[in-house]
Amino acid sequence: MNSAFWWSDWAYRDGVVSVKSTGHQLPLRRKFIAVCLNWLVFYFCMEVWRIMSLRRRGPRIAFTPHQPRPWYFIWACTHAIGGRVVRDESRADLTIYFEDKTVAPLPALPATAAHMNFACCDVSKTHVARIFEQTFGYAVGVDPERFVGPVVEKSEVNGAHDGRVLHAPVAKTEGRAYQRLIDNRCGEDQVADYRCVIVGREMPLLFIKKRKIGKRFTNINCEVKLVETAEAFSAEELAQLIEFAARMGLEWGAMDVLRDRNDGRIYVVDVNKTNIDPPIALPLKDKLTATSRVASALQAFVRSRAQG
Repeated sequence: MNSAFWWSDWAYRDGVVSVKSTGHQLPLRRKFIAVCLNWLVFYFCMEVWRIMSLRRRGPRIAFTPHQPRPWYFIWACTHAIGGRVVRDESRADLTIYFEDKTVAPLPALPATAAHMNFACCDVSKTHVARIFEQTFGYAVGVDPERFVGPVVEKSEVNGAHDGRVLHAPVAKTEGRAYQRLIDNRCGEDQVADYRCVIVGREMPLLFIKKRKIGKRFTNINCEVKLVETAEAFSAEELAQLIEFAARMGLEWGAMDVLRDRNDGRIYVVDVNKTNIDPPIALPLKDKLTATSRVASALQAFVRSRAQG
């Protein structure tokens, strides 16, 4: 995949970097610069990986309607298995529906034997909460005008990181979603999130992300660890999470899962079908390990579909 000129996807004005495709704005501050430099180290490793894999005959992968840029996890995983990106879907072994919009029209299925995410067209918080309750039998979403207690108000738009805690009952605001506040504290001043990676109908691994409680709705992590799924979830919980992903139509991406330390239950609060992973704060060695393992799961998915 030619990654040249990917920086043209960004625009800078008055101290703010904007992502053209999504409209997200990122103030150019010291922390943001440090994050970019951290990511560039991983990116250069992936470019070396890409060059070294040119002799391998990995799967031919087509993306529609957009091509992923280097900060998306699928970009790194494609090169880790020597994958080739093709424009013509008729020549592809795998076609991935790659659309960054929160809600998009249902696309027509491709002719390739293997395809991913063609049924995953709505990752809005309200839809996630609806499918979660259908799968798990208990709710994360609430009606803020009837609920009594702390709730999280956040944008329906994926990746906004604009959540805030309110004390219900409160009036609804259009374009906002409301979830119960999950007590996912670990210690006195940190919270823990599970970032669960999905490939096909499997969860090959996950990341545990810890943040300061005052930054719980940001993407600024104090610590990130790569862990096995069995370390975080019971067999029943894992089966429910896989079933949830299937109902969402998610075959590639990530889910953000919280465990409430009061009732012990897990809650899916977000779904991302164009995930940017591994997390920046994860040590480089673990970033490479995670990429290799998820890439292997992707290759196994293609092979299984090719065999019928």
